[in-house]
Amino acid sequence: MATKAQHARAYAPVPGVLRRAREAAGLTQRELGGRLKRPQSWVYNCETGNRRVDVAEFCQWFEACGQTPAEGVRAYLRQRG
Repeated sequence: MATKAQHARAYAPVPGVLRRAREAAGLTQRELGGRLKRPQSWVYNCETGNRRVDVAEFCQWFEACGQTPAEGVRAYLRQRG
């Protein structure tokens, strides 16, 4: 049986990495959503793994949090182990 991409083992660290970036920036889900022109529910779904974030969205997320996408990738690699 096929597994949804957001449930793949390699994707597992991503939601936590996204959440920690937002929290480190001192942003609420609503504030980050505003910066990304998305609703708070979209941010919630990305942070809980209910929605998969593509590479462009990943980059925009980190930029909206005042970090570089490269910092986001490094955070992911540290969590992945």
